Amino acid sequence: MSDDTFTSVWDAITDTTAEAENMRLRSELMMALERYIKKQGRTQAESARQLGVTQPRVSDLMRGKIQLFSLDTLVGMVAAVGLRVEMHVAA
Repeated sequence: MSDDTFTSVWDAITDTTAEAENMRLRSELMMALERYIKKQGRTQAESARQLGVTQPRVSDLMRGKIQLFSLDTLVGMVAAVGLRVEMHVAA
């Protein structure tokens, strides 16, 4: 067992800080979309139509299949449901 300490779970499972940050951002967008879909109380098929994707794609989102989604795709999905992405870059 290793005694390595990581800033986040993403740092622990990725090779670079850039990959970790990309994973963190995708995770946040996916969780926001999941909360939105659950709050709306729509079926996956109804949500898929609103998002402009297929029902299996919504299923992948709801099951947290992060490796199947790019940042660009998730930003598009967020915009499709009328949510906004705000960005803050810190040093």
